[in-house]
Amino acid sequence: MVKIIKISSLILMLFTLNQCATGPVHGFLFTSNKFAGEFNTNNDVKVTKTGKGCSHSILGLFGFGKSGAGNVAHTNNITRIATVDHSTFSILTMVYQNYCTIVSGEGI
Repeated sequence: MVKIIKISSLILMLFTLNQCATGPVHGFLFTSNKFAGEFNTNNDVKVTKTGKGCSHSILGLFGFGKSGAGNVAHTNNITRIATVDHSTFSILTMVYQNYCTIVSGEGI
């Protein structure tokens, strides 16, 4: 009986805690969203470059990638950031998920 309770608790946790970075709406079978993030309130940065960085999760067991705005800007030689947007994609919630950060701004 204790073993059944432990397994049931684990399954419940997997289904309730797995949507931490999936965006504003999420579907169990399929999700594909793009949504706004932050922008430069001074509105003085021209958009000449755009870069994208993603983090991925497979089966909820393996996670990898770099989706931080600073990392995306540095990797794509963006020196001044105008906007930071996001996108998500998932198949069957736990099978495959990705979370991407899209950075736009001035670059060299």
